Amino acid sequence: MLGEKTLLAIDPGRLKCGLALVHRDENDKIHLKWRAIIAPELLPEKIIELQSEHAFSLIVVGNGTRSRSIVESLREAIPSIGILVVDEHETTIQARERYWEHNPRRGLRKFLPATLQVPKDPIDDYAALVLAERVLNAE
Repeated sequence: MLGEKTLLAIDPGRLKCGLALVHRDENDKIHLKWRAIIAPELLPEKIIELQSEHAFSLIVVGNGTRSRSIVESLREAIPSIGILVVDEHETTIQARERYWEHNPRRGLRKFLPATLQVPKDPIDDYAALVLAERVLNAE
């Protein structure tokens, strides 16, 4: 067993960022505790708020669009937190799968392959979930 751990993952973007607060329990099961999509300029304030409500000491950031500027703003606002930048290759495809797991398809849509369907909602928060799962499963 790897032990309990909670982390915050961020799928960075130019106009919006997906966030996922993820917890691995003592049985090595991964749980999505919270998720959201917010504007990049609101990240430091939101993370400070989340950190006061949940104990986490690591932020995982995808290495895509604007990741460098987001990491810099987080290091400036919260210098004591650990930040890990990870490859976000194929997270969008995997995020669609997570979206359909949390939002089951209904009617005729359930007979079409999930890979051919585009979710009606943004999936940046599910992309962040995928990043968190990659880190927690790699430990």
